[in-house]
Amino acid sequence: MQIDINCDMGESFGHYKLGNDLALLEYVTSANVACGFHAGDPLVMSETVKLALDKDVAVGAHPSYPDLQGFGRRKMEMTAAEIEAFILYQIGALSAFVHAQGATLTHVKAHGALYNVAALEMPVAEAIARAIARFDQTLIMVVLATSPLMIEAGQRAGLQVAREAFADRAYNADGTLVNRKLPNSLITDPVKATEQVVRLVKKGEIMASDGSILELQADTVCIHGDGPTALEIARHLSETLAAENIKTCALQKQGRN
Repeated sequence: MQIDINCDMGESFGHYKLGNDLALLEYVTSANVACGFHAGDPLVMSETVKLALDKDVAVGAHPSYPDLQGFGRRKMEMTAAEIEAFILYQIGALSAFVHAQGATLTHVKAHGALYNVAALEMPVAEAIARAIARFDQTLIMVVLATSPLMIEAGQRAGLQVAREAFADRAYNADGTLVNRKLPNSLITDPVKATEQVVRLVKKGEIMASDGSILELQADTVCIHGDGPTALEIARHLSETLAAENIKTCALQKQGRN
């Protein structure tokens, strides 16, 4: 059994610091680095990429709607062409910092509202997939494991897709994530977050917020770096997975088709 543990990182901006990236890098296998449109700036991007590569953590782009004020968590009305161009722009920006370190970008995962909209709206999912494929056909597209639309969009674009689940988020019965504005949408207890992941890896299922069971397969599990207990979750999860003989392995090393 194996799973990738990914974390959203590089979400500081100027003098404003967010997350505990350096400490989290001890426990994750992939880093999704903000590209400047919801968080991050050129210096933060450069520093985060170097930190991740120094820890042998795979680096991916984490593009979003152009929404610094709302941290990329607000839906924006954009055409498919606009979304494609904005995603391509952000991938290119982050890839420059990775290339400057003599490394290669491995994956792309949309951020926040853009990710959630893509899970439900095919034109948005297709625009993201097209942007990734235009930049580099070998990049892995990270998609919500419970979204057939995202999976189909990525595969039709000729991309490898990595199905993602979440350690620190609650699920609705239909497989969508519970809205962050609602109570109990976030899982902050490291034990509960870890139990959710272990159950997923071993049984291929997650319990939804209403008590129903969601069957899903995942290649990667996300911990949000800006979460209040992100470091505690990452540490407890890493220790528990090792004890359960579950290997943590970056996406490009999993040998998937």
